[in-house]
Amino acid sequence: MPDLPTPQNAAEAALLSECWDAVLSYADLCTSGSASATQLATEAFTHGIDELRAATAASKSTGTGRRALRLPRIPLLLASVRTVAAAWETSGLGHRLDPDLRLWLHSDKAARYVGPPLHRPLALRGLRDMQEPDAVLLWLAEVESLPMSAVARRLGLDPAAASSELAQVRALFRDRCHRNHLDTPMDAHCRSYARLLDAVTRSPSAETPEDLSRHMARCVECAEAAACLRLHGGGLPAALSSGVIGWGGLAYLERRRRAAEAGMIGGRTDAAVDTGLNEGKPVRPRIGRTGILVTAVLVSALALTVSLMPFGGSKGDDANAAQGESTDGQSVADPGPTFPSGSKTKSGSGSGSGSGSGTGTAGSPAVADSTSRPAGNSDQEAQGESSSPAGKQGGAKGSTKSAAPDCRVKYEIVSEWPDGFQATVTVTSTKALATWSLGWTFKDGQRVGQMWDGTFTQDDSHVTATAADYNKTVAANGTFTFGFLGSWTGSNSAARNFTLNKASCQAVG
Repeated sequence: MPDLPTPQNAAEAALLSECWDAVLSYADLCTSGSASATQLATEAFTHGIDELRAATAASKSTGTGRRALRLPRIPLLLASVRTVAAAWETSGLGHRLDPDLRLWLHSDKAARYVGPPLHRPLALRGLRDMQEPDAVLLWLAEVESLPMSAVARRLGLDPAAASSELAQVRALFRDRCHRNHLDTPMDAHCRSYARLLDAVTRSPSAETPEDLSRHMARCVECAEAAACLRLHGGGLPAALSSGVIGWGGLAYLERRRRAAEAGMIGGRTDAAVDTGLNEGKPVRPRIGRTGILVTAVLVSALALTVSLMPFGGSKGDDANAAQGESTDGQSVADPGPTFPSGSKTKSGSGSGSGSGSGTGTAGSPAVADSTSRPAGNSDQEAQGESSSPAGKQGGAKGSTKSAAPDCRVKYEIVSEWPDGFQATVTVTSTKALATWSLGWTFKDGQRVGQMWDGTFTQDDSHVTATAADYNKTVAANGTFTFGFLGSWTGSNSAARNFTLNKASCQAVG
């Protein structure tokens, strides 16, 4: 599988940071498995980066200083997913795609996206005809479902004026779609309804005449135009996602809405400061939660302090307590590149042994020879307490150091709803790792559905998360974080029996 392209500048690093989770989410809809989704997303991202670089080079070579109108970043990359999926189907890799997508790729609907420009979907043409800042504002607010505070922060807008600016951009999109609709080659019957369609969609109180309703029921192009021109009624997001993305547009829209509600808001939280680049570290996508970012940081520090109290409470083993404090201090002072959503810690606790193989990257032997914890103790909370020197009155002086694990895991259920949840896992390793593979066991039959910053396999209740290409290496006393969406029924207790590269790993919290 090809690697993601190396960013050539801060703008490309920001592109990777902002857009990767959106591309992976759509690629997951288009494929039949997580490994295929990751490969499709990677190839699509590479294709999109190449297209942007070529457009930039062409603009510079002309010397006009004007940029050709194009889709904003996220929809451009989603269109790249569609393009690469079509290439897979042509080259014999169609078995890795969703069967419904394969049928769609051979239909007239798919042909519209590569056919004559005047026959392409109206939403696609309207969005492409807008200036990029306006198009980005519209897409982030309507399709990505970001709160206006997050949109304003990302685009450098005044939060107080962002809503009114969005209203102006919606009207601008309608104007572009109206012009494109009039430019579309259509028969005399459709042309006779064009002016009426414009008038009806302008007013939220206007009733649609019966003859126009019957016409739109039979004419796809006019029904599509009505959806783009009608700014009231809440249909604009669906018109945008269906018209620009094509197959799976509505499913993608619903995914982004649920991800935003669960706190998985893609991209940077401060576009002016965070470029997505870390000195000496690989660039990686970021997923954050806006609105509660400052609170999350404060809660993170408080939760971490509370979680360390059992390790520093013993007078009989000050050396080991000091070791525990310095290691935990590393996870705060030098956490490495992590998602903001990983900074809030409310973890379940667990320890034990387990094994499994992940997709993509095999577990590294870097910690395979670490001292294992005693077998047979699967009670995570009790075992986490027994590893603390608290309660030992000076006996077995050397036993505590010999039993100290090489890694610690914080398992956090960030958000939970009736049939699903979002979790973040933060791991600190005392040893340097060339790659990592973290295994754990679910007690209540939970299932992982989608993961970021790693790939996963699940065998019954056992899950193995494996490093992505960009976050394999971990420094000594370094930290890595990944997150996932899961489903549950009945109960949703914390995961347990964590292993790092098949060596036992202590759960803390």
